[in-house]
Amino acid sequence: MTPIAIVMVLGAITSVQLGTALAVGLFDDVGVFGAVFLRTALAAVILTLVWGSGIAMLRSHPFLTLAFGFSLTAVTVLLYLSIERIPLGTAVTIEFMGPLGVAVATSRRPRDLLWVALAGLGVWLLTGGVDGGELDPVGVACAFGAGFFWALYILLGRRVGERSAGGAGLAVSITVAALIAAPLGIGQGGMDLLIPSVLGIGLVLAILSAALPFSLEIEAMRRIPSGTFGVMMSLEPAIAAMTGLVILAQSVTPVEALAIVLVIIASTGAVRSASAPSGGAVQP
Repeated sequence: MTPIAIVMVLGAITSVQLGTALAVGLFDDVGVFGAVFLRTALAAVILTLVWGSGIAMLRSHPFLTLAFGFSLTAVTVLLYLSIERIPLGTAVTIEFMGPLGVAVATSRRPRDLLWVALAGLGVWLLTGGVDGGELDPVGVACAFGAGFFWALYILLGRRVGERSAGGAGLAVSITVAALIAAPLGIGQGGMDLLIPSVLGIGLVLAILSAALPFSLEIEAMRRIPSGTFGVMMSLEPAIAAMTGLVILAQSVTPVEALAIVLVIIASTGAVRSASAPSGGAVQP
């Protein structure tokens, strides 16, 4: 594992959470679907300029490209719908059940039930298990949905990285994602999508939450084992909570902080278990 790969993963995590926090400011102007389309379309332009169109990837692996593009759209739409209703740190922690599920599924060790139980306790605490507080059920459901498609992103992203040079596969996949998001995005955002200030925020959003982190993650996946990548990504809920606190002024209670820590511990344990040898390395 190289130091540059570690920097890539940490940079991707921080960048995507800053971008997600920034997206909240666009919801009033162009709606959730408009923000998703603007982010994805501008990111597609940037990545195509940097990596090329990736048409060869689409021709040689059409199903993989389309599936990856759809997962990119779905995870973004569902996460944005979630953070419109519940705090960023809470949404990302619930969403993290997706990557945790991937880690557990690749291990099948008995002790993995402990990590599932620990993560379940964390989510229960987040959703009002102790003080009876209630989160918007639609926001919670969207966060779980985002987690499912995040799991698909992890599984498909490694294959895209292995089958394309540089970020060409990512460029064509996110172009597909933009086309998928276009009908609802343009329908909701309308001409407001062309307002200079909205375009400016959208450009920064595209760089921070899509073009930069996706490129860093794809490159990191080539350099480090999937297990190590997963352990480092376990920091995402904590960084999301910190971003929500600093950027969006969303406070974190002691119970919520404990819940986030439990999910991080569960994820780290599950990924380490999946990566541990058992008559040979377990590959995700």
